[in-house]
Amino acid sequence: MNHPVSPRIQGSRRFVICFVLLVFILSSTPLTGRADTPGIFRTSFEAGGLHLRIEVLDDDLAHLELSADPPQAETIWTSPMIFKTDYPGPSSLNTPAPNILETPQLRLSVDVNTLCVTAVDRARTPELTLTTLCPMADSDQLGGLTFTQEGTTDFYGLGEQFQRRGGADGNWMGQRRMVLNPYGNEMTGLNGGNVGNAQFPILYALGPNTENYALFLDNLYQQMWDLKNPPFKIRVSSAPVSWYLLTGPNLPDLRADYLELTGRPPVPPKQMFGLWVSEYGYEDWAEALGVLTSLHEAHFPIDGLVLDLQWFGGISPKDRSQMGALAWDESRFPLPAEMIATLREEAGVSLMVIEESYLATTARGFKDAFSQPGLLVRKCAELTCNPITMDSWWGYGGMIDWTNPEAAAWWHDNRRQALIDIGVIAHWTDLGEPENYDDTGWYYGFPELSRQTHADVHNVYNLMWSKSIWEGYQRHQVQRRPFILSRSGTSGSQRYGVSMWSGDIGSNLASLNAQHNVQMHMSLSGIDYFGSDIGGFYRHAAQPGITTEDLYTLWLANASLLDVPLRPHTMNLDNRYETAPSLIGDVDSNRANVRLRYELSPYLYSAAHRAYRSGEPLFAPLVYFFQNDPQARTIGSQKMIGDSLMMVTITDNRGDDIPVYLPAGGWYNYYTQQYFQSKGEWFSAPRRIDGLLRAPLFVREGTILPLMAVDDQTENMLGKRRDDSLNDDLLIRVYPAPGEHQYTLIEDDGETIAYQSGKVRETLISRVTTAEGDWRIEVSPAVGEYLNAPTERRVRIQVVLPLGALPVNEVRLNDVLLPMSAISGADPNPHWSHPRDGLIEVDAGVVKVIDPVRVLLVVAP
Repeated sequence: MNHPVSPRIQGSRRFVICFVLLVFILSSTPLTGRADTPGIFRTSFEAGGLHLRIEVLDDDLAHLELSADPPQAETIWTSPMIFKTDYPGPSSLNTPAPNILETPQLRLSVDVNTLCVTAVDRARTPELTLTTLCPMADSDQLGGLTFTQEGTTDFYGLGEQFQRRGGADGNWMGQRRMVLNPYGNEMTGLNGGNVGNAQFPILYALGPNTENYALFLDNLYQQMWDLKNPPFKIRVSSAPVSWYLLTGPNLPDLRADYLELTGRPPVPPKQMFGLWVSEYGYEDWAEALGVLTSLHEAHFPIDGLVLDLQWFGGISPKDRSQMGALAWDESRFPLPAEMIATLREEAGVSLMVIEESYLATTARGFKDAFSQPGLLVRKCAELTCNPITMDSWWGYGGMIDWTNPEAAAWWHDNRRQALIDIGVIAHWTDLGEPENYDDTGWYYGFPELSRQTHADVHNVYNLMWSKSIWEGYQRHQVQRRPFILSRSGTSGSQRYGVSMWSGDIGSNLASLNAQHNVQMHMSLSGIDYFGSDIGGFYRHAAQPGITTEDLYTLWLANASLLDVPLRPHTMNLDNRYETAPSLIGDVDSNRANVRLRYELSPYLYSAAHRAYRSGEPLFAPLVYFFQNDPQARTIGSQKMIGDSLMMVTITDNRGDDIPVYLPAGGWYNYYTQQYFQSKGEWFSAPRRIDGLLRAPLFVREGTILPLMAVDDQTENMLGKRRDDSLNDDLLIRVYPAPGEHQYTLIEDDGETIAYQSGKVRETLISRVTTAEGDWRIEVSPAVGEYLNAPTERRVRIQVVLPLGALPVNEVRLNDVLLPMSAISGADPNPHWSHPRDGLIEVDAGVVKVIDPVRVLLVVAP
């Protein structure tokens, strides 16, 4: 007989059943997790002797770790590559099942038996499965990860490696990225030279259209990324395996998030965008000054002089090597403080000097340095242990331990700071892979983890060196910006003011083209400022088909649009070669291309501020801006400069024209003003303009381009002129397109860190096509101040007229009709002119920066 159950008893039974079910669920899964202040959700799983930890840092960012050892700390350890560790956590997090984590943008599903993690982008409709990452065993040890292909078609990033296949084009899909050095970063032979192979463990995976994600491997050790066949493999020489998974709507978002994680680049000193002459090496002041004189006489602008190891006495003979002395050899370079000041004041030229991480026993100051506890890498853990010693090409001696904060600070305070005090503005850190080391060396390293062997520090050695320079400037309250030219590095180097160059590259087209492919991946790896030894370091590595002189001019034409700093360099101990563009190759073409760099400097410098503020790249591959265009996916021979210019590298010396791919839209040839309307098509561009060799340069329609006026009197990037005047004119070139376009010019003092505290000036420039078809251009009042900012300046506006455009009938400045002048710039009063076909110039005269400039171009009906 059935008896009715009272509501109270019925509710109790439901409670008991729910409670038992909850206990069963919790007891049958290895999941533990919690969301703590400020909102980061942490959880862990265990299976098959492995431990998986997950930290959900943001809606589109997760941090994961696989280890054979139980966790020793609450949070996952982060290496020195990581900058941001204070993420707020996701805006919300759901766990629809114990092994599933969901934010508004990301779902992670863990297979509790295998610890495989499947990532799904929830922000897309329909949801997009990105990849499944699984532990990879290697001889019963955790050896890395595998990950599935899903919709991925293209891979980018992974830092600096020169592809043996050659050429400027191609990405990582179907390739294997690896190093032969058992620890990681290395120099490797290529076409008669030696080039860098630096691990930047950031991989961008792109599928159709804007489908994408990124993986950042926070692992200090040698890595191999096998991207030939799915499932793809990531091998590491030492566990644990820690990685970040990044999702986002497109490639620009992924790169910005990566730079938020590892740090954005500061703005370089403005002079670093200019021409710097260098060789291995100038033997004394007289030789260096002779080169500067040749540049001056040939009317080249010049910003810097680079001194190789001869400045401190060199390394020959080996038994008297001065490697590591970091003090002037005043028998060859007397009165350095006075000379640096003279170069700066009279020629507008600044100085960069080389330094290495090695200290020869015969170097001046060795005994003092040797007596500093922990300064040099030693033979065992105790501070009383003797330093390691090595017998190398540079001498016999030891190696500085940059991972030791106290040692690095001592070296800066007692060696490097004296150089800064007398006016050296840039530091050339060489051999930082490191090139030489002792496998048995004991470092300060990471004592909290007992990671103190060479393997533990090899790939962050140069990063820590750069950090010591950055922190030295801060400790001494130096107002000038640090700038470092480094041969090696890793993710995070960029936040310390590092520009990298590719090492001792061979002087041949094959190496130059491979350089352009590397640059594509270095840009996406966070290194905006990347260059080469222009002309090739090893000139003896020249190949048939092009002369050394012609190759130099071709290389310089490309580099003038890409390299920061613009730095020719070569091995020249026997004084057989020239490196200054006034002394080798087609001097007229060299001068035109160097001047082009200076002409574009206001645009480049504003782009540098955007890189610092938001992580926008300066020299991105086409895929960055045209991700939806399949043609752009493998092109490495063309680069965007900012978001408005596109350059095409010259890859050979054959023929009169160069093939150019123009993504869909309107484009202008920078040199000829010829207009192209593209549907995503190939065109051709002349390699010579008015007899001068030029890397093709195109401007997107609608662009507002700030320029520097450059002529025979232009001396340097800071506006110094040879007649001792200062050029601070505002020159704007407008490339019309339908609709409204805006551009913000960003300026500062060009030298100090004051911009970081808001000492900048911004000028909004806008252009709109009126309903009547006329063109209205406005330069808004400048906002902000910095030291010695001009209060007034001459404003000139150039408007490019596409073929077939209606002629300009009249020009008004602030509603006042302007007279037309037959010769541009001849009249000091406001006027307009037609200096050449396809170009209108409006000279507003000298105006206060707080006053607006409004120009109306009335076209004929």
